[in-house]
Amino acid sequence: MQTIKGPGLFLAQFVGAEAPFDSFGAITAWAADCGYLGVQVPSGAASLIDLDRAAASRTYCDELSEQARANGVEITELSAHLQGQLVAVHPAFDAAFDGFAPAAVRGDAVARQAWAVDQVKKTIDASANLGLDRMAAFSGALAWPYLYPWPQRPAGLVEAAFDELAARWRPILDHADSRGVDICFEIHPGEDLHDGVTFEMFLDRVDQHPRARMLYDPSHYLLQQLDYLANLDIYAERIGMVHVKDAEFNPTGRQGVYGGYQPWLDRAGRFRSLGDGQVDFKGIFSKLATMGFDGWAVVEWECALKHPEDGAREGAAFVRDHIIRVTDRAFDDFADGGADDAANRRMLGLGA
Repeated sequence: MQTIKGPGLFLAQFVGAEAPFDSFGAITAWAADCGYLGVQVPSGAASLIDLDRAAASRTYCDELSEQARANGVEITELSAHLQGQLVAVHPAFDAAFDGFAPAAVRGDAVARQAWAVDQVKKTIDASANLGLDRMAAFSGALAWPYLYPWPQRPAGLVEAAFDELAARWRPILDHADSRGVDICFEIHPGEDLHDGVTFEMFLDRVDQHPRARMLYDPSHYLLQQLDYLANLDIYAERIGMVHVKDAEFNPTGRQGVYGGYQPWLDRAGRFRSLGDGQVDFKGIFSKLATMGFDGWAVVEWECALKHPEDGAREGAAFVRDHIIRVTDRAFDDFADGGADDAANRRMLGLGA
């Protein structure tokens, strides 16, 4: 067993143009004041990190780490969610996802993909320079528009999509292996890797690559009505990162999992601040401790109702109260009478 590190905070939802969210120094000091011990940094947020410098300079990374420590936190991981999304984009989403890329590559799917691959590789290099052994990403999606097919999917369509997805990610995973960094794919609706089955389909095509791991976020599983506790048992060896995020699912006679195209506030399934939803975090933290998870419990704040700064402060306390400091001895050690082989045989009636 192992005591989980935390609480950490994913900064992506808080980066902005106003202080204290507009610079690395200010936002890390704010996070520490909220009660966090670590921060997960989106590598595409130029106000927080210069990714080109971080990928090339260990000195710059040392300075960044020292600035974080001076403010009371450490960098838990880097995230390349948005860049990873652009590694694989179905043409139906070209216009929607162009906004994730710089203006120079918008409208050019090939150039945008090349930029995204370069960004993910730079995030790997920056992670290594920061002394981190894992990073977060989305997988992107080619098959997602055909999730619930009508008319039926032609034979081989999904297989072709996953073959291509694996072909795009395999060289990135190999680069990650050369730098000693795991890529933790967030299992997430909208991605081709959105549940255990699809993750396994991907693993089969990258030959069970040791650097392909999971970012576990129970909120996405609750909204899919997937057994998120059993998922921990099944994938214990592959889970490299955890987002602590709450959600609720309250189906009605009018809508269910698909949400009826409604805004977040009016959906049957919606994200909530920690403690306000339905996720069994006591069960999750117990399983994480039991399986020896060696990473951080990182809060990802998303809520349809609560102000983000309130959610952040409450989230730090929530995680701190749920982390289990694992025991170094059995509770019944006081009753241990000692034994040896001869005593054991006598207790079994087998003689000395």
